[in-house]
Amino acid sequence: MPVAVVTDSTAYLPPDLVRAHRLTVVPLTVVLNGAEGLEGVETFPDDATRALSGRRVSVSTSRPAPEQFAEVYRALLAAGADAVVSVHLSAELSGTVEAARLAAAEFGDRIAVVDSRSTGMGLGFPVLAAAAAAAGGVDLDGVRRAAVDAIDRTTIFFYVDTLEFLRRGGRINAAEALLGTALSVKPIMHMPDGTIVVRDKVRTAGRGVARLVDLAVEAAGDAEVDLAVHHLAAPQRAEQLLAALTERLGDRLHDTYVTEAGAVVAAHAGPGLACVVIHRRP
Repeated sequence: MPVAVVTDSTAYLPPDLVRAHRLTVVPLTVVLNGAEGLEGVETFPDDATRALSGRRVSVSTSRPAPEQFAEVYRALLAAGADAVVSVHLSAELSGTVEAARLAAAEFGDRIAVVDSRSTGMGLGFPVLAAAAAAAGGVDLDGVRRAAVDAIDRTTIFFYVDTLEFLRRGGRINAAEALLGTALSVKPIMHMPDGTIVVRDKVRTAGRGVARLVDLAVEAAGDAEVDLAVHHLAAPQRAEQLLAALTERLGDRLHDTYVTEAGAVVAAHAGPGLACVVIHRRP
């Protein structure tokens, strides 16, 4: 493949897609109560769920080191790739994009790094678009543009049972978390420009799921779409979301993916997470 595509472990792409599209996935690191592990390699969603259910919890995450990216880029170029497009989670949430860019500086114009301004399949759909372009023989700039175009056509919404985990991780400010707790509301978040922002507030988990469905249908508009549903220790919520959206979107719905969120997102969102990602097809 003239252009290789790299992403990180927070895309939560199904393993068969990673293999089919010949993607390279660089893992982030999760530290649970002092135990460090690579996401999806040594640390998995169940590990995070168990740690977060304890009374005394110490959870943190860290980006890959620039040298990890440099090693990946060297290996891909040595294996015959002409160039690499590296697509990663929002720079507002992690230093992963910065690490990739630092590594890319070593290779001149052979590496293009793209900030997806999202995570989960909000990152995964642009990665798949880049991989499809690369498989079609498109050059470096064309593969990069395929990712950027897909970013503009992808929307993510997610529900959490509490804002506490996002507050602890510094992903939202204390005032937003306090407001949610004081009103006993269930927040629905979205990510305009890569930052996590409260989009709506509901009173119950059931209303949260219903509101996610409405927001996803609104985001789809009249377009044909692909859909991803993520959850954390909440498979029934994921099933409800998939069933409702399959019915509401009808023939406009094409590819669907359901995966459990990994340990990095788990550490910041907490058990009960339910997420929908809508990718409007060109």
